[in-house]
Amino acid sequence: MAAFDTSNMSLLFFGKEEDYKIMSEETLHDLGLDALARSVTAEPKEQLLILRILAQINPSAEEAVLRQDIFSDLLNLPDKRKELLDLFNRIEYLKDYGSWRKSAEDKPDLWDLLHRMEEINSYITAVEELRKTLSDPAIKAEGLIALKKRIDEIYEEACFYEMKKDIDNIKTASSCIQSLTVGINVNSRFEAESLGLVSVNSKQFKKSNIVGNFADAIASKDRIKDDTEWDGDMHVIPASISDHESAINMLDRQVSAINLMKNPLLMNSSTLSAIPDGDGSISSSLYLSTAASKMTGHIVKKLRNVLSKYTDVSIVTISKLIPELIYYIRFAEYIEKKTASGMTFCKPEVSAGDKGPYMNAEGFYNLKLIDAVSAADEIVDNDLVFDKEHMIYLLTGANRGGKTTLTQAVGQLYVLAQGGIFVPAKKFEYSPVDMIFSHFPADEDKTTDLGRLGEECVRFKEIFNEATSDSLILLNETFSTTSFEEGYYIATDAVKALSSRKIRAIYNTHMHKLAVDSQDKDKGISSIVMLTDKGQRSFKAVLMPPEGLSYARDIAEKYGVTYEMLTGGK
Repeated sequence: MAAFDTSNMSLLFFGKEEDYKIMSEETLHDLGLDALARSVTAEPKEQLLILRILAQINPSAEEAVLRQDIFSDLLNLPDKRKELLDLFNRIEYLKDYGSWRKSAEDKPDLWDLLHRMEEINSYITAVEELRKTLSDPAIKAEGLIALKKRIDEIYEEACFYEMKKDIDNIKTASSCIQSLTVGINVNSRFEAESLGLVSVNSKQFKKSNIVGNFADAIASKDRIKDDTEWDGDMHVIPASISDHESAINMLDRQVSAINLMKNPLLMNSSTLSAIPDGDGSISSSLYLSTAASKMTGHIVKKLRNVLSKYTDVSIVTISKLIPELIYYIRFAEYIEKKTASGMTFCKPEVSAGDKGPYMNAEGFYNLKLIDAVSAADEIVDNDLVFDKEHMIYLLTGANRGGKTTLTQAVGQLYVLAQGGIFVPAKKFEYSPVDMIFSHFPADEDKTTDLGRLGEECVRFKEIFNEATSDSLILLNETFSTTSFEEGYYIATDAVKALSSRKIRAIYNTHMHKLAVDSQDKDKGISSIVMLTDKGQRSFKAVLMPPEGLSYARDIAEKYGVTYEMLTGGK
């Protein structure tokens, strides 16, 4: 993979689309990852996000290391996590509920544009705080340092500093507007024909007597002006507007009153309350409703240009990173909490390439055990190695002895490690896998056409054909739904086939004879047993031949048909 690409703007996916394979929903469930996601976060959308990320498998060791370093920083810097979550909430709110989404073809009025200006100013502030958070010298991860660099580039490309000055100038100009001088053109009947803006003023009009003003304005011919220029007089004809009456209706009422004073024959209550459609005075409402935009055309135009230049430059780009950082942060919170309760986690180590398919897991355990015990010391951990001599494990032991739990745990180690997350172990060194396949017992409703054995055979063939020498295959009681002889025959060939491809695998089985007959150090096939001590499950896995317990006895115990279980020991 190439060096870190700052234009990629991802903190999880550094490769090409074709580098990733998608783990099946069945495997996610078989490994208990759906339950893990519910433990990590109570938010359903975040649970789906976590599963979607974990399901994408890339065998790149470099990507795994980049992810692990990012996670390590976020785990070790809880204050930074809190700052980031606060910023993300603010940015997401602006993205989801802000008016910046409006089309460039929309023609918002001044007040709408001023509101959008406040939103973009809030966004700039959030971006500046994000830069500050990522500038902390305690941050060492290459991915987070590159993110800071990219956000710096966006800040400069979008000219955020200049935009802040533009916004301040616009806010200063708009905040000075205290009044409008409006001119009303009338026809020969003194009906309002049009409304125009005379001036925008930084002072409010002074109150004066309505009767005196009107009388002075029209009683004397000398007071009627020959032009429309305003002489600067700040006196106003005041109007008392009730709570339920708009300024537009008030203006209509005043214009109608002027009409009536000019035309006495119209002065009756019914005419006052019902102005016919099409009357020129109705137009005053329309003109007044757009006066706010007309009064400061230069401001509106400038603000529209500013917003169209900046709003879509970076908010979408940066917001795409939020789900990825949420993924890291939720896991950091989870592991921080579990570590505080005594659980052990470690940072995975990618093994040297000359070791081939490899794993050395020391003191590992299944995450589902965390919720099943009351104290950390109740968890039994295990050790396991994948190398040239131990490529396939045939896992046997008593029923309910921990075989499935151990099988799941190995899968969890790889998924979390390659997902960049610390793993439940004292030490975990590994070479990444290109895919994890699971073959656990299928539900009855999925086997009606082929029967359970037929379905198992079809699924195994599909897995085998898709797997490579870099894959991990986890088999849980595969081919055990038929007679011992049939299951043993099929399973023997399946193990040979896996060995021929040198595929890492754990085969959890009740067929002890399979483990006895198939183990071969030269072929990398080993027997591992979940030990029992005087009939008590130890949940400890040991590299050794099967203990010799009866297959039939285990099956009988599993389904409750031993003599003791059937009769209650009588």
